[in-house]
Amino acid sequence: MRVMALDYGTRRVGLAVSDELGMLARPLGFLPAQPADRFLQELQRLIQEHRVEQIVVGIPRNMDGSYGPAAEQVRAWMEQLRQVLSIPLIPWDERLTTVQARRLLHEAGRNTRKQRPRIDSSAAAVLLQSYLDRAP
Repeated sequence: MRVMALDYGTRRVGLAVSDELGMLARPLGFLPAQPADRFLQELQRLIQEHRVEQIVVGIPRNMDGSYGPAAEQVRAWMEQLRQVLSIPLIPWDERLTTVQARRLLHEAGRNTRKQRPRIDSSAAAVLLQSYLDRAP
């Protein structure tokens, strides 16, 4: 089963997709978050193209595990997606995914200051891999 991950941002949404066996995540780039109708069209196209059966959405949590305003914003966005998409949306803790993505890109010799879109998709891949590693 193929799974997609979305790392929500107000400007860009980072994307990642699993392999067909649902074992490995790979970055898939990003989509501009606005305009919303164009984002949804492109997202639906990618879902069909990659035969995605479920989507993991990163929910930002505070280090103590509580939810703040950013998490509420993502939850509201997920509700909008649920009205349009017919596949399951799964909220998933995204604590430190961006930090880990930056570190991995830095270790690979990438200048992370100039690579914000790459960081977004890499963070989505880190998020997705954490989900795939814990899924039954």
